Amino acid sequence: MPDYHDDLRFAHVLADAADATTMERFKALDLAVETKPDMTPVSDADKAAEELIRTALQRSRPRDAVLGEEFGTEGHGPRRWVIDPIDGTKNFVRGVPVWATLIALTEMGEGGDHPVVGLVSAPALNRRWWAVQGGGAYTGRSLSKATRIRVSRVNRVQDASFAYSSLTGWENLGMLDGFLELSRSCWRTRGYGDFWPYMMVAEGSVDMCAEPELSLWDMAASAIIVEEAGGCFTGLDGRRGPHSGNAAASNGLLHQELLGCLNQ
Repeated sequence: MPDYHDDLRFAHVLADAADATTMERFKALDLAVETKPDMTPVSDADKAAEELIRTALQRSRPRDAVLGEEFGTEGHGPRRWVIDPIDGTKNFVRGVPVWATLIALTEMGEGGDHPVVGLVSAPALNRRWWAVQGGGAYTGRSLSKATRIRVSRVNRVQDASFAYSSLTGWENLGMLDGFLELSRSCWRTRGYGDFWPYMMVAEGSVDMCAEPELSLWDMAASAIIVEEAGGCFTGLDGRRGPHSGNAAASNGLLHQELLGCLNQ
């Protein structure tokens, strides 16, 4: 198996730089916010963080391709960095500290490309999570100060905590009835949203989560972290990985019930 630990160390360097940039602009009175064609917001911090990461990648990983939310695709090759400079921009612009920079490295293999490194850094929460293929999942402030994380062992939906983002997307997909039935069946539901529920699944504090509409940059880093923590990350269609345009993540024991409820 290839060793991606140098790439993981580099991802931490990228995240350190991005954190400094985004925290400097968090709650800034002169923060500039625009509306993109898809009607989602983008701030000057989103753009600055992605530009910074792209510049560092061009200098240190010039042969790798890059896909970012704000500036699209650049380069070609079997290795591709997938970047979301600020996941949770709506929180960021309103001063809510639940947002993160997502950095993943994907590599082409059998069945397409798949994440081999993933890092999620939430500096306003003072939290960071990461994983490398075959190396487990961790949380901490640095590689030298880290704790390994694992999913829960809850095996009944009625005992499970379920996290989601919003109701609108489920209604748009015609899946609201299944979503509501699942919510009623669970022990607890919470609308944390964005990256956070996936990290809580990986840590074992939430047992399952799902979102109906996502892009690759929203999921690539979270997917490998959940899987390396012992969990399961698929699309709503059951396809493993972050390529279905939506996501379902769980501790694995509950995954078929999760998909069954949402797809009924």
